[in-house]
Amino acid sequence: MLHDLVSDFPEYEARPAQAPLALADVRVVDFSHFIAGPFATMILADMGAEVIKIEAPVRGDDFRQYPPVHPDIGQGAPFLWSNRNKRSVALDLKSADGLRIARELIAGADVVVENFSTGVMARLGLDYATCRAGNPGLVYCSVSAYGREGAFADRLGFDPIAQAESGFISMNGYPDREGVRALSPVMDISTAMMAANAILGALVARGKTGQGQAVEVALFDSAVLMTGYATLQHVFSGEEPRRHGNTSPDTCPSGAFQAQDRTFYINCGSNKIFQRLMAQVLERPDLAEHPDYASGAARSQRRTELFAILDEAFSRQPWTHWQARMRDAGVPCGLVRTVGEAVRSPEARERKLLTRVPHERLGWVPNLALPIRYSATPLADPVPAPTVGQHTHEVLRDVLGYDAARLAACEAAGAFGSRPRRAETAEAPS
Repeated sequence: MLHDLVSDFPEYEARPAQAPLALADVRVVDFSHFIAGPFATMILADMGAEVIKIEAPVRGDDFRQYPPVHPDIGQGAPFLWSNRNKRSVALDLKSADGLRIARELIAGADVVVENFSTGVMARLGLDYATCRAGNPGLVYCSVSAYGREGAFADRLGFDPIAQAESGFISMNGYPDREGVRALSPVMDISTAMMAANAILGALVARGKTGQGQAVEVALFDSAVLMTGYATLQHVFSGEEPRRHGNTSPDTCPSGAFQAQDRTFYINCGSNKIFQRLMAQVLERPDLAEHPDYASGAARSQRRTELFAILDEAFSRQPWTHWQARMRDAGVPCGLVRTVGEAVRSPEARERKLLTRVPHERLGWVPNLALPIRYSATPLADPVPAPTVGQHTHEVLRDVLGYDAARLAACEAAGAFGSRPRRAETAEAPS
């Protein structure tokens, strides 16, 4: 496990030492778990916010156990992907002391993020109205499946369910079979991005008014948005989107084609691109100017015959031949890659997307960068995801001012869970 890390990926290059962080001095208390909430808070952490992740003692966030789990740190690759630059505090919120500590942390926070089932935070006395009373500048973000109010507030939701119910699955795949889900948790990721944006907007508003506010982002709402402009196309036409496989209903020719050695994708999103493809790449100016192919609609009507022409032409040469010609001609194209090929590609190396960062137990772990580049406030240097409760004493000492005696009293009272079991969890997966 991770045996090719050093040879395959470069070491992360540290940010300039004196550069400021965009969210320096912003403190986030994060009660979220799985993907949408934690990925949102990781975005904030990468921007420099101090993110304190509240976890249940012993087991922590259930997402820790998504495979493959590294036996030496008791957490899996998915958790590592979504929880860097955070400090973990293990609190038993069913204990009086654990709940009191949570309230003290919230009282000094700028942002709270939670994605429990509807009603859980209220039962704990950690709902927005209660927290706001002692911290009127608090930005309180709730991430839910279908919203916190209304007829569906009690429903649970995960990414595949949102894909199904939003219509997203119905749009994807081939017309001769059922629609297919995206394996990537695209709805969780888009919801996380929406939540992070919403929190940033609320922080800007607070800078103007001095007041915080409640922020809500729902997985289902984000999933409907992720169906793209198909929603309004349906309203305009009354027709449901049809599955087109690797082709496009809106542009032609767009799709996957086979060179002598590799499969690649082209996207002719305009008439000019089509003309360049035909005249400059394939050296067929007769087709570039032919009235039967003059518009996207006309080309779509002749998709089968046009694709046959392209298939025959592309099969004559390897990918490198066509790539060079299409790049020179300004025709958007790209290899159909595996994930492994993508992260080791020249483009990924050029953008420094996947690097390796130091880890105190493993030596190195992989790190996938956010697609954000700031010129004045570069993102924080990545620190690997913490073990369960790794920073409990540190945070309570540094943030709340607890001394050793008070920490010991809280531990004895069960605020941090069972001490022996917590230590075992930090060492090996449960």
